[in-house]
Amino acid sequence: MPTEDTRSETIDVTQLRVGMYIELELGWMAHPFPTGSFKISSDKQIDVIRGLGLKQIRYIPGKSDLMTIAEPVAAAEPTAAEPTEAAPVRADAQTRDLQLRKQRSDMLGAQQRELIACERRYSQTVRAYKQVIEQVESQPVKVMEQCRDMVAGFVSELLGAGESAIRLLSDGMGDKLALHPVNVSVIALLLGKYMGLPADEMADLGMAAFLHDIGKLQLPERVRWQEDNFSSAEQKMYQQHVVMGVALARRMELAPGALQAIAQHHEMVDGSGFPARLKGDVLSRPAKVLALVDRYETLCNPSRSTAAVTPHEALALIFAQLKPRFDATVLGAFIRMMGVYPPGSIVQLTDERYAMVVSVNSSRPLKPRIIVFEARVSKHEALMLDLESQPELGIRRSLKPASLPRAAMDYLSPRQRICYFFERAIDPPMEGAGP
Repeated sequence: MPTEDTRSETIDVTQLRVGMYIELELGWMAHPFPTGSFKISSDKQIDVIRGLGLKQIRYIPGKSDLMTIAEPVAAAEPTAAEPTEAAPVRADAQTRDLQLRKQRSDMLGAQQRELIACERRYSQTVRAYKQVIEQVESQPVKVMEQCRDMVAGFVSELLGAGESAIRLLSDGMGDKLALHPVNVSVIALLLGKYMGLPADEMADLGMAAFLHDIGKLQLPERVRWQEDNFSSAEQKMYQQHVVMGVALARRMELAPGALQAIAQHHEMVDGSGFPARLKGDVLSRPAKVLALVDRYETLCNPSRSTAAVTPHEALALIFAQLKPRFDATVLGAFIRMMGVYPPGSIVQLTDERYAMVVSVNSSRPLKPRIIVFEARVSKHEALMLDLESQPELGIRRSLKPASLPRAAMDYLSPRQRICYFFERAIDPPMEGAGP
């Protein structure tokens, strides 16, 4: 039985007003909106809805901001130039349908091109890291120069492209050895930009983030990834990767700032880190950024997937339990940039629907872009919804993927491993292009 919040009524299309929550009883290809149910937020959306050729609309008062419905607006008398016959009206409807299908197809195409471009660049960066692995022992300076050029390109792009966003990619974008340094590099550079680091520190941070675990190549496979059940001997061996990494970085002739960040990437501001148990202001700013981002990424993508936590849980755990270990300024900036619900988070919206966060604008993190579970729309044809264009809709809570209904789980496909890359922040869609 419908509740007060879900009881609906049918109204004339001329009665539409901003603030109404409506349901479009149309196929998902017959309108340009990401979902068929939403609250009207602009007069332009009303114009688009009226252009769909509908005479009546289903309206849900309990989810709307309006108290009363206005009287229908009288339709103007047709002029001699207006179509009065059924055939021209049908032709106009068919034209509108074709236009809507093309508009939606164009939006889907642009969305897919954005993702493909990010995934292609991520794959190129993974290949660059594999080349480092293969050549660093025999050609350390050549490898350094290649890495320097790549990082310089990233820094130039980030510092010169306006606002940036962190984008969730598909599963399986990189093997375990390369996935971690690439993810850390992307997040660390975004955080460096967010904090206003100058170009020289950004370059040091990017190089250190990309190469911070290079010393693990000299460790036995069984101790390359830290485990809670390590013996004291295994823990000591694992910690040697920092010293080994610094030695390799010196052979590569890395800049002093990058060397220092690699040497300190496991040091904590409270002195609980390793290998030197340094603390406080002895640590460089790039090292403080790298230490935090490294920990976040490891929580999301541990060596054993069963130990993984969601991106939202990782942020909450760091803030609640590990806060004293990290620089307060860096941690505060990180949480503001990631927006409480980082890409990859599974969430429930204020209208009860399920969604996955796929992109966060680091300058406006509380209104991310999401994919909403909409059973009537094929998951391969789902449009991203920019919450910034829907001021009345927000995120109510984060969910563990296992708590999703099976249909929502299959639709949203929560990532087993979280892969990120950066992209230019997309402006919110024009009013009328989405709810």
